Amino acid sequence: MTQNKTKEKGKTKKLFKKFWWLLWKDDSFKGWIFSVVFLFLFIKFIFFPFLILLTGTSMPLAIVESCSMIHEGNFFSDYNEWWQKHESEYLQYGIEKEEFENFPLIKGFNKGDILFVVRGNPKKLEVGDVIIFKANQRNPVIHRIVEIKEKDGEKIFSTLGDNNPGQINFEKEIKEDQIIGKASFRLLPYAGWIKLVFYDWKKPYSERGLC
Repeated sequence: MTQNKTKEKGKTKKLFKKFWWLLWKDDSFKGWIFSVVFLFLFIKFIFFPFLILLTGTSMPLAIVESCSMIHEGNFFSDYNEWWQKHESEYLQYGIEKEEFENFPLIKGFNKGDILFVVRGNPKKLEVGDVIIFKANQRNPVIHRIVEIKEKDGEKIFSTLGDNNPGQINFEKEIKEDQIIGKASFRLLPYAGWIKLVFYDWKKPYSERGLC
C-alpha cells in the first residue's frame, strides 16, 4: 500500500514538472501555444470569476472606449484650467468647484484606460461618482453622476461626461437596474488598446484613435 502511494506521488511530481516546463521554460512553438491556452483558460475560468465575486459586479474591469471623460493633459491636466472651461456645465446642477475637488477620478481618464470597477449600490451612490451603466448602446457607458432624484421610491440618476459639452438623451434618466458598477480607480492607463486596436477602426473617423 505504501509502495503504491509512493509511485502515485512520483507520477504526480513528474506530471507537475512536465506541466511547469511547458508553461514557463519550453521555448518551442508547442510550449508557446500551451502557455497562451493556459493563460486564456486561467483568466476566463479562474481570474475573472474571482474578480466578479470579489467586486460584486459582472464587469470588474472596464476598458474606456471614448474620449468623453478625458481632461486635457490627462495625468498632467491643470484642474483650475479645466474647471474654467467646464464650470457652466456643472453649476447648472449646483456642483461648485470646491465640491468637484472631492470627487473620485478628479482628473478623468483616457480612451484605452482600464478601470477597476466595484458594485454600484444605487442606495449608496453619490453625486460625483463615476458609474458604468447600460444605455441601449453597443457597449456600456462610463460617465459621472451629476444629479440624483427619486421617483416612485426608486433612485433616478443623471450623468455627464467630463469632456462633453452637455448631456446625451440616454443619460438624463438612468434607472437602478441599468447600473452595472462604480469605477473605483484607473488600474492600467492605455493598456486597453491591446483590445481596442481590433475594432476601433470600425468607428466613425472622428471617433478613431487617441484623444
